[in-house]
Amino acid sequence: MPRMSELLFIGTGGSVASEERDNTSFVLVSQEKVILIDCPGSVIQKLKRSRIEPRSVHSLIITHSHPDHIYGLPSFVHSLMMSECSIDIFGSKLCVDFCASLLDLFNLRKENVKCRVNFIAVKEGQDRRISPGLSCSFYKVPHSPSSMAIGFHLETEKLDLLYSGDTPPYPRLLKKMRKLDFLIHDCSAPSRFFAEYPALGSMHTDSLTLGQMAHDAGVAHLVPCHFFGELDYSIEEIEEEIKNHYKGKLTIPSDFSRIHLLHTST
Repeated sequence: MPRMSELLFIGTGGSVASEERDNTSFVLVSQEKVILIDCPGSVIQKLKRSRIEPRSVHSLIITHSHPDHIYGLPSFVHSLMMSECSIDIFGSKLCVDFCASLLDLFNLRKENVKCRVNFIAVKEGQDRRISPGLSCSFYKVPHSPSSMAIGFHLETEKLDLLYSGDTPPYPRLLKKMRKLDFLIHDCSAPSRFFAEYPALGSMHTDSLTLGQMAHDAGVAHLVPCHFFGELDYSIEEIEEEIKNHYKGKLTIPSDFSRIHLLHTST
């Protein structure tokens, strides 16, 4: 079984970046291999800044095709076009078809591009191997009328991790939360903004609700992310609302923060 050593955030913000937070994206490090989650801008630079070799990215999970999750893909592949490497890109059929079209606009699947991209469409509840000995279960989650997102559940002998993707509270996903080691979940803003703009509740999750959900599910370690950059609030307000209900371990990540993960033995 592979060692899952750490989680590295290279972005923690929502669709509108702030001075401190770029669009949400993170990597899961498994031995010398890297699984990249979503592909907004400047991924190559962010990986290098984090002392991660971009060619070590063997799998990329695209949660949905909104610009802040996908717009950096052509640049990412273009930067690797002279490297002999292969990347498996996982997503819904709609999403991977869109990704393929996006790369084709820049001729990035031609024979002269040494970085080979393999598109893998995943279905609801499907388990797919994303690296030797490591499988991932994918789940559709609601996000917007034009874009169904996916979340995923990664489980090894000693690691149980669920990522929500961009989503409101979703009962089918909540069933997967029971006694999780790690829950990484949409936490876009404090609840007062959701009360002021009710439409937000059909696309994202507020911090007060997330804290209640994580408490009810017995989550061991909660990691909120996707913080809106266009609204005026403090991270302390997010933390206070979550802790109103949730008493487990809470890590509110910043860009380039790392979280150590339990890992399996070799």
